[in-house]
This record gives sequence, C-alpha cells and structure tokens, in this order.
Amino acid sequence: MSSTAAPQLTVRAVVLSIVLAVILAAANTYLGLFAGMTIASAIPAAVVSMGVLRLLGGGGILENNIVQTGASAGSSIASGVIFTIPALVILGYWTEFKYSWVLAIAGLGGLLGVIFSVPLRRSLIVDQGLAFPEGKAAAEVLKTGENPGQGIRTLGVAATLGGLAKLGAESGLRLFPDAAASAAWVGKGIAYVGTNLSPALLGVGYIVGLNIGIVVLLGGIIGWNVAIPIYSTFFLDTDPALAARVAGASAADAAGMIWSAQIRYLGVGAMLIGGIWTLISLRNSLFSGMRSGFAATRAGAGTVIADTERDIPMKLIAIGLVVFTLPLLALYQNIVGQWSASVPMTIIMIVAGFLFVSVSAYMAGLVGSSNNPVSGITICTILFAAFVLVLLLGRDSQIGAVAAIMIGAVVCCAACIGGDNLQDLKAGHIVGATPWKQQVMLAIGAVSSALIMAPILQLLMTAYGVAGAPGSEAFPRPLPAPQANLMASVAKGIFGGQLPWTTIGIGALIGAVIIAVDSWLKATGKKFRIPVLACAIGIYLPIELMVPIFLGGLLSHFVERALGGARNEEEHGRIHRKGMLFSAGLITGEALMGIIIAIPIVVTENKDVLALPDSLHFGGWLGLALLAFIAWLLYRYAVRRDPA
Repeated sequence: MSSTAAPQLTVRAVVLSIVLAVILAAANTYLGLFAGMTIASAIPAAVVSMGVLRLLGGGGILENNIVQTGASAGSSIASGVIFTIPALVILGYWTEFKYSWVLAIAGLGGLLGVIFSVPLRRSLIVDQGLAFPEGKAAAEVLKTGENPGQGIRTLGVAATLGGLAKLGAESGLRLFPDAAASAAWVGKGIAYVGTNLSPALLGVGYIVGLNIGIVVLLGGIIGWNVAIPIYSTFFLDTDPALAARVAGASAADAAGMIWSAQIRYLGVGAMLIGGIWTLISLRNSLFSGMRSGFAATRAGAGTVIADTERDIPMKLIAIGLVVFTLPLLALYQNIVGQWSASVPMTIIMIVAGFLFVSVSAYMAGLVGSSNNPVSGITICTILFAAFVLVLLLGRDSQIGAVAAIMIGAVVCCAACIGGDNLQDLKAGHIVGATPWKQQVMLAIGAVSSALIMAPILQLLMTAYGVAGAPGSEAFPRPLPAPQANLMASVAKGIFGGQLPWTTIGIGALIGAVIIAVDSWLKATGKKFRIPVLACAIGIYLPIELMVPIFLGGLLSHFVERALGGARNEEEHGRIHRKGMLFSAGLITGEALMGIIIAIPIVVTENKDVLALPDSLHFGGWLGLALLAFIAWLLYRYAVRRDPA
C-alpha cells in the first residue's frame, strides 16, 4: 500500500500542530528580542508529536510530519516579526503593538512566503537535490522514531531547569543577577569582562556550534575590549555631552554609556555592509532560484503527477497572491495616504518578496535555516525601499521610515517562512508525504502564530522594556532587540535622522575586512569561517550575551570529540541529537518562564513583584554555579550512549 494512503492532515494533527506553533512562536519571540537569534524547532516538534500522538493511540510517520511542519512555522513567524515590527515602537510610530496590524503583517507575510515558495519545491528539492540539513535531520528523527517518550522527558527536564533558572534571576525571585560582570579603569581606558547567566544562551551556543560561537564572541571582543578602550582613551573628549555623563561613573556604567552612544553603531555599519554583501554573493543563487520557480511553473501545467509530487495548484497560487496582496495595499495606503506611494510600495513588496524567498529557500538548502542570513536580506529590502520612498515622499517625510519598515516586515516574514517551508518539504519528500498538505499545514501554522504575536510583544515590552523605544530607560535591562534597532536606525538615518555616521562608516570598514578574511578562508578551503553578520551581531550586542553562546559552542565541540567526531552532516546530526534536544528544552523553558513572569509584573505594574527579601539575594556566584551545573548536565546527557 502506498505510504501516501496513510493519514496525514488529520484533525488531531492540525490541533497539536497549532498548539506547538503558538508555544514555539512565543518562546522564539522572547529569545529573539533577548539574544538576536532564533532556533529551528522542527526536531523538538517532531519528538513531541511522536510522543503525544502515540498516547492518543497512533500517529504514523506522515501524521507526525504534518505536525512538525505546522509547528515549525512558529519560530519562522517569530523571526520575521521580531526582526522588524518592534522598530515601529522604537521609531515612536506606535506606543503599543497594534493587534490587527501585527496580525496583517505577520499573517499575510507568512502566507505570501508559502505562496512564493511553492514553485521552488520541485527545482530545489527534486531537480537540484539541495541538502536542506534541518529537513534531513527531521526526516531521520521521524523515520527512526527514536524513543519519543525519552525525548519528551529530556525536553521536559531541560525546560524545567531553564524555567527555574529564569525564575531565580533578576526579573523573578532575584536570588542572583542576570549577569556576572566586572570592569575597571586602566588609565583612561576601560577593561570589561562578564557573562550572562542564561541557560538559554548556553543552549543557543550548543545548537549553533563552536564556529559561530567563536565568531560572535570575536565581535563582542572587538566592541567591548578593543573599541571601547580606544574610544574612552582617545576620542571621548570629542563628545562633551557623553564625557560629562561618563565623568564620575563607575567603569562598568561608563563602558555601557560609551557602547550605547557610539560603539554599537560599529555593529550597524558591519551589518549594513554584510547585508549588501549577502545580496552580491548570492546573486547566482538568486537568479537560479528565480529560474527554478518559473521553470517549475511551466513544467507543472497540465501534467498528471503522483501524490508525493502534488503541490498547491498554480491557479490557486495566483488567486492567493491577489487576495493576500490587496489588504497589504490598503494597509500601505492607510500609512502614506497617497496612491502614488502605496502602489509602488506594494510592487516593491511583491518583487522583493519573491526575490528573497527564492534566496532564503536556496540558502536554507545549502546551509540550513538557522544560518540563513534573513536579517541581511531584510536590510537590503529596507535600504532599497527607503531610497525609492525618498524619491516619492521626500527625505524629510515623517512617515517614510515607517513605510520602509512596513515593506521590510512583510518581506522578512515571507523570507523566513519560505526557507522553513522548503526544509519541511525536504523532510516530507524523504518520508513520502504529500506536498500540498504540508503547504496547507504551514499556512495554518503561520496564521496561528501570527494571532498571538502582538499580545506576546506587548507583554514583553510592558514587563521588560525594549531597548531604544521611548521609556526604555526606566527598565534596568530592556530587551536588546538588535535587528529591530538596526532596521529602525537604517530607515531613520535615510529619512533625515541623526546618526553617528563616522562610527557607522568605521563599522562598515570593519565589516569589509571581515568579508575579505572570510573570502580568503573560503578560497583556501578552511573549515573555519567568519560570517560577517554573526560577527556584526557580536559587536552590536553586549559582550556578556556572547560569552555563554561561545561556551555552549565549546561544549558542543567537546561532545563531538568525545563521540569520535563527525565525517558528514548526517553523522553530525546524529551525534548532537541528544544535546540539541536538551538545548531546545533549556531555551523553551527559560523563554516561556520569561513570558509567565511578565504576567504578574504587568498586572501589578511592579517590576519587583516576585523579588525575595535582600537577605536572600546571593549575587553572581550562585548564578555561575547554576550555569556550570546545567552545562555539566548537558554534556553528560549529550555524550551518554544508548544501550545496545
């Protein structure tokens, strides 16, 4: 009997998929605003699906595949939203996240991502046979069905540990602070060292690996241990206002002031040049993806195909494109109030959307969704849109920056979903699923996730603050939201805003040097690489966030050595499957606890509502001890061999 006769798009699969998509969207929203990164969630979703459906009396491989397909849309929608939409609050256009607008941008952007990616499936997966590493890994988990009960227990234990660590930290019980840091004046320079105490960041580091861990820490060192001492020693006097604020401040506070006012813009410059370089370096991939899409469209006309190759019909794709685009045209018209601008905005959005979904899908096939340079793609979209809007609205337009962000937000959501869609379709191709059913499930997952994005964003902003937004200075550690701050800076700078362009220019030069070094590493066949966007994120964010990511990557390296190393991607995925499940649990548990803690803070309007008495505040040593204990547990579990 054909495998496609087995149940796939069942009611219970749809319901479970929606529940998991919403949970993963919420968790990745917190993680993305906190650390500037999100994680692919197909494998944890597959493990949970296998366990839950088994309890319900069944759950074949195709039904489990449908669940992980829809569930993984949660992390993709969260990525597209947190990279862009908080910029509207940072720019002061919104004072709160408007539900209907966020739903329209995220939901319609996600649906367009599904539509744009449908024509790419046959070319990238069937004809070109790209790797899509996360899709292959998810398929292996589904095929082997490795003890889902054990996998769920692993996720549960790790999530509990991550949640308890968050509850004990600064925004909860205050048993220990969020970070352990030390700084000292060395002449006019500042020496700074510190680490965040977040288990979630340790988990992120394990998942992204040692190479990326080293690169983000390198960025942090450039910003905090090179640029800040140089600026405080030689250039601080050129900014009398900043010098007056720094005078008399502690070394740690002074370093934070200098980083906030000047040094983080080095990261902006590096990300700008990185985004442009991403587009240049992917030009062949871009044209290949576009050609593949058009070729697949022509080849599919009037052809009788098997269930395992049946996509959503192209007629429905064309209808959907019109139906989903018209509300966005109305939204843009509502913003700018003139058809001469809203129509070009819509055209830019459609063209850039298809263009960058093609790039995102192609890159997901080469390097995976977690390493997909979507933020660079979005920077390019916003830059191009802003320059066009300058011509249409004028450089002094009060709404131009907002309009550019609105275009970038839809494109970013579409690009994130596009890459994710192809990963899921790769898994489905391997296990014998029906593509159109996966595409429908992904659309359901995208819309379900979009439904909860505005409330989650509002809850997090009210409880913790968003860096750069008006009023964020009232919060001790507002969520950094690095990509959204970058998008706001780019758009605002083009429309007459005041930015430290000299610092941004130096950052662009640093980015160019990084690109040159990385190109040399690639040309000489070195395994170690220095992706410019990862290094730029390290420069842009506080170094304390980069340290646990590096430590997690180091842990991943030690695990691989202990298990004999990996000769290829399949072996790498198998070696790290346990560690990645544990890491995903740490991330999900901490993120969900962060959201849960936010509820009493918002209800009582008291940031200290859960704080224990001062006598029970133990300082950074307790947090360090807890982080070391969790790292030890992660290592021990990851290297433990299953009984023969």
